[in-house]
Amino acid sequence: MADDGRETVLVEGGVFRMGSTEFYPDEQPVIEQRVASFRIDRFAVTNEDYDRFVADTGYVTVAERPLVGPDYVGVAPEDRVPGAMVFTPTAGPVDLGDWRNWWRWEKGAHWRAPFGPGSSIDDRMRHPVVHIAFEDAVAYAQWAGKRLPTEAEHEYAARGGADGLRFAWGDEPFPGGVAQANSWLGRFPYDNQGVGGTAPVGSYPANGYGLFDMIGNVWEWTSDYYTPRHIRLSDNPVDAGKRQNLLATASAREGESIPRRVLKGGSFLCSPEYCLRFRPAARSPQAEDTGMSHIGFRLVADV
Repeated sequence: MADDGRETVLVEGGVFRMGSTEFYPDEQPVIEQRVASFRIDRFAVTNEDYDRFVADTGYVTVAERPLVGPDYVGVAPEDRVPGAMVFTPTAGPVDLGDWRNWWRWEKGAHWRAPFGPGSSIDDRMRHPVVHIAFEDAVAYAQWAGKRLPTEAEHEYAARGGADGLRFAWGDEPFPGGVAQANSWLGRFPYDNQGVGGTAPVGSYPANGYGLFDMIGNVWEWTSDYYTPRHIRLSDNPVDAGKRQNLLATASAREGESIPRRVLKGGSFLCSPEYCLRFRPAARSPQAEDTGMSHIGFRLVADV
């Protein structure tokens, strides 16, 4: 275990209204949720942070490993090479119902080569690390002596003490026409008037707790399994979150079932016309084994 030296913020525990009834069905029902006090990283884990971890441990991420094991017996040998899912803008309007129009499986893409072979992070050390699978985030957390936040902890922290607002900063996505987080500005997925990718951490205003990029920039892993709705204590348990890995069809045989975890916070790809998920209540399922160019993480610690 090592001290990652990252600045943390104490978030006092309390009760808040978790979820929303205004947007997507899996954000329902709105429930009263209690969280205990915890400390949370002020920033998402950066390439600089992850580089220090890898230098200390020699860790190899999922995206850097060949595809071996029973999950990949149906994949051609020449395709069982390391890689990850990379966002690629389109030349013009496309069917927004098919994510394959803007995502591609890129051989050789990983956290050090986020766009594929030949790319690097040399000028992106303060950007959030991406192409991180769930076990990659857990490995870093164990090294740092911390853990991933629960879904409730992440949403509570993202709200910054402002309970019940649609967005972390109010009820409008762009108050006064000004972006408060790194999200997609323009027509998705071909015309972005904003950053167009990740931004250095801390590029946008902090929330009420002094936390940066809890909304936008990159989706962040939580420790919770995904369920299709919020579970109340009075509810019977529902499916713990397994389905075909739709975002990794290039690296999993047809019909394979992969555990999914909850992502929170939205990313630079969230657009009002396609994915209005740069909000505290928003959530997204993600297969544990899949690294993508808009997924990172931050850590918490108990107090």
